[in-house]
Amino acid sequence: MSKPLPTAVRTHLTALRALLVLTVLLGIAYPLLVTGVAQAVFHDNANGSIVKADGKEAGSSLLGQSFNLPKQNPDDPDEAPRPDPQWFQPRPGAYDPKASGASNLGPNSEDLAKSVEERRQAVAAFDGVDPASVPADAVTASGSGLDPHISTAYAEQQADRVAKARDLPADTVRKLVDRYTDGRSLGFLGQPGVNVVLLNRALADQR
Repeated sequence: MSKPLPTAVRTHLTALRALLVLTVLLGIAYPLLVTGVAQAVFHDNANGSIVKADGKEAGSSLLGQSFNLPKQNPDDPDEAPRPDPQWFQPRPGAYDPKASGASNLGPNSEDLAKSVEERRQAVAAFDGVDPASVPADAVTASGSGLDPHISTAYAEQQADRVAKARDLPADTVRKLVDRYTDGRSLGFLGQPGVNVVLLNRALADQR
């Protein structure tokens, strides 16, 4: 008759078996199951909601992008970006996924107030509207600095400028705005918003 293993050894062997079983179940089987379901049911979302242009990856509908004119001096890191009038412009932001985040400036910040007023004047001049009518999201960044959405008011403000720059009927541009307007989350949370990335992708397909 073999001698029973010491209690400490039996305890460790039990723990090791539990570790191996849970590793297989939760570290291999469960992730494979969830990945399989995601790929089968939510394929586009599971792969990052990638937007393609001419068969190539051009971004994600979940991450905003800047739509600026090429730099006049590519070697000048301090050259201010110039928005391209042919595209709908997003909210202010760096749009760098590696450096997302807010400015952390509060509503009483003089620097923030000055920046907002400067943006208001620039946006009004760019879109050819009264500064008083410029929507709040046109002059303030989102918490992440990567929001792909703008308000319907900001999109409507830009429609005439985009139509003129592209020599398109204004009604055509506004129909695209309507097509890429997302409703409230769950039907009652937040406000409707226009996905600038998808809207500009649709604009690029207009001939």
